Amino acid sequence: MERVKLDVRSRTERGGKAARAMRLTGDIPGVIYSSDPSAETTSITVGQRDLRHAVSGPSGIHAILDVCLDGGKERTAMIKDLQLDPVRDRVIHIDLHEVRADQTVRTMVAVHLEGAAPGVNMGGVLSQPVHEVAIDALISAIPESITIDVGELEIGQSIRLGDLTPPDGVTFADDLEGTILATVTVPTVEEEPEGEEVEGEEGEAGEAPEGGADEAGSDSEDQASEE
Repeated sequence: MERVKLDVRSRTERGGKAARAMRLTGDIPGVIYSSDPSAETTSITVGQRDLRHAVSGPSGIHAILDVCLDGGKERTAMIKDLQLDPVRDRVIHIDLHEVRADQTVRTMVAVHLEGAAPGVNMGGVLSQPVHEVAIDALISAIPESITIDVGELEIGQSIRLGDLTPPDGVTFADDLEGTILATVTVPTVEEEPEGEEVEGEEGEAGEAPEGGADEAGSDSEDQASEE
């Protein structure tokens, strides 16, 4: 798994007003939770550009971070939570959790497909319902990604998480049978609506009686004169 250095600074200011002031200067408030449950959390700020650079690699927000606090000793950590501004879609708070080399962590790993599925050549459609899966592993055993060969998938066949052998030191944490990673399906064809039938033909219901309206009208007039 990729490791990325991230410089952060400790902070003493608290509260919403202080947080808003930090964001105006391009900083993001946050905290680092220690790997020791009895230790206190450390309040920090991180530059928006520094964070953007740290998560721009292949591992994204799941990268292993070598966090350097105030230029001191680096601490290994992972991003556990990012709070986003719902309007501006930018990070407004970050939670980092320190991890130890001997500590099993849960994280997400990207899933990539490779190969050409025979079912596609027969008119099927290859789809990838899941693009990342949850795993448990030591940080030294976390893979960059998981690659799946779809070279034998026919129409109607799928590859589930349980069909894979996990990398050494890795345990899959998602549902093995319920997590479908790749599948080839028959394309959906929309049926064209049938043409509308023409109601009635000449001489059928809907036509005026023989003789037309004129004859019907003259009969009425004769009856009236007789009365």
